[in-house]
Order: sequence, then C-alpha cells, then structure tokens
Amino acid sequence: MILKEIVQFIESKFPLEHQESYDNSGLTYGHLENELNGILVCLDVTEEVVNEAVKKQCNLIISHHPVIFRGIKNIDGSKMNLRVLEKCIKHNIALYALHTNLDNHQSGVNKEISNRIGIENPKILLPKNNTLVKLSVYIPIDNVETVEDALFQQGAGSIGDYTGCSFKVKGVGSFRPSKNANPAIGEKGIKESVDEIKAEYLVRTRDLNNVLNAMWDSHPYEEVAHEVIPILNTDSEIGSGMVGLLDKEMEEIDFLNKIKKAFNITCIKHTAFQGKKIKKIAVCGGSGSFLLEQAIRKDADVFITSDFKYHEYFDAENKILILDIGHWESEQFTIELIGGILMEKFSNFAIHLTEVNTNPVNYY
Repeated sequence: MILKEIVQFIESKFPLEHQESYDNSGLTYGHLENELNGILVCLDVTEEVVNEAVKKQCNLIISHHPVIFRGIKNIDGSKMNLRVLEKCIKHNIALYALHTNLDNHQSGVNKEISNRIGIENPKILLPKNNTLVKLSVYIPIDNVETVEDALFQQGAGSIGDYTGCSFKVKGVGSFRPSKNANPAIGEKGIKESVDEIKAEYLVRTRDLNNVLNAMWDSHPYEEVAHEVIPILNTDSEIGSGMVGLLDKEMEEIDFLNKIKKAFNITCIKHTAFQGKKIKKIAVCGGSGSFLLEQAIRKDADVFITSDFKYHEYFDAENKILILDIGHWESEQFTIELIGGILMEKFSNFAIHLTEVNTNPVNYY
C-alpha cells in the first residue's frame, strides 16, 4: 500500500473542492509514493498522538482537523502544531486532514451525528451552490444512446435520489467540413444537414472533466458541438449542517437527557426552554453558529452545535432552542466514521483509531 492509493480513495469520495475557502484539507506532509506501514485516525494531531503513531508503527496520520490552517514561515517549535509537524518530519509520518469536505458531505460528520440522535432521513441544512453546471450536447439521433450511457457512467444526470436524468429536443444541425477535416458524416467542402438531438445534463463540477472526456470519446463527430453553463442551483447533496425529524416528539428535558447520554456529556449550554415538544432537529458538528438563521428558517425546534459566543445566544429570539454541546463532543464520532470508511475499503490493512483524548476543554 502506498500513500497515493489512500489519498486517491479519500478524494474520490470527499473531493477537496468541497472544502470551505478557509480550510486546509488534504495532504499536509508526505510523499505520495511512500509505502505505508499503518494508519492512525484521530480528531486532532497532538504530540501525544504522534507518539502513539510512532509506538504503533503508523507512518500516516489521518485527522479531521488540519495541523496547519494558515501559512507558516518557520518551524521553530514555538507552538504545538509546529512541534507536531517537526516530529512527523523526523519520523517520516505523513499527515492528511479530512475536514470540511467531510463536514459538507451528505454521508459525513453531520450524518453521523444525526444517526446517533435518531434523526430520520436528514437533509443538508444549507446546500452549497457553484458546484453544478449544465452540459448541452448535440448528438446525431443514431448515437444518442451510446453517448448518453458514457456520460451517465461518469456521473452526469445525477439529481438527488435520481440518476440517468436528461432533457432532449430534436433539431437539425448543419455544417460544412473544410478540406482539412475528417468528417464522420458528409463530405469535405459540402454543406451537410443532420437530424440531431440536443441533450442537456446536470453535472457536478468535480465530475466535469471525466464527463467531457467521455463525451469526446463516445461522440462520432470530430468536433463536438457542446455548451458548459454554470448554474446557480444549490446542490442538495453537498453543504453545511443537516436537518430532520425524530420518529416521536419529546419533551425538552427528556431530549436534553437523550443528548447527554448519546454524546457522553455531563452538561449542555443552552438557551431558555420554549415549553414545546421537540420534533425537528438541526445539527452541525463543530462551530455552527453561522447556521442558526437557516435552522430557524427551516422551523427546527432545536439546533445542536458548538462554539456559540455570548451575544449569539440572543439571536435565537425565542424561536429555537440552542444546544451548545462542545466542539470535541460534537465531532468525537468522526474518528470512528473515518476509520470505518477506510476499513471497509482496505480491510486487510493496519488501521488504528487513536486512544488519545485530544479534547482541550475540561469541566469541573
């Protein structure tokens, strides 16, 4: 097993282009051709975690939070992340972060939280935009099925729970091949008219290159008439947070006790009780205060996240119950999530989940 195999697998499922602009997901340190002995999965990379990797002979650490968020000018050991980086370089341990591209995935961090709570069929709370384009291709009628099948295999025409989606309209295409052309239909220098289909497909930007290559390979024309148009539609499968329903409504105090048990926590910071039953839940692992307005707009009864500032609690406006359960606490199951994804694919490889509790916050 080499590092490149792991990186390619992860980024095929959780593309780096789905991370937030402030983030630094991906390979922080390491050489793609290096052979791996073992993988250690963690939430945060601390010096103790690196020591654990050395002890367990793991030369790749996959974390949720990146070791480096911002650019660095020197490695002088003045801060923990710099000491971590220095120690990983010394022991030739690669570092990889799977952060907001995992947060934003429909089967990522927030889906794991939803499952732990018992939310049924959760949906993305704030879907992303600028992730979709519309591809229009002009195809001779006899070749439509061949071209379309090739595009579908590369992810074109996938909308929510539906695949193989397209829109088609008949028309007549005309062209005149030059003397240097090699036309599949018609003759050089003579204007030709062909019955064609204009077919339109929704394509994710992450799949666009593969879809276009499939189009060129399967299309009979030497020059393929096509259009790629960015669209403002949101993508229901990519975005921040999740929202869904419990199977049965609960009293507020009973729901808080449920959360304390599910996340193994002893206290929860929260806004005033609303005096109503809990049914619709919004969640966001990590720092999610930026989603409060969206949770209210979705008529959620409660919003579970962390890192609310004092004045942000007032923004609940008695419209929603905020539960601030702690950053580490909300994302603790991410370790098992990442480990499970890797173990399912690489079942015969040494993959370890950290035994180090990296939560920097303590309660007395």
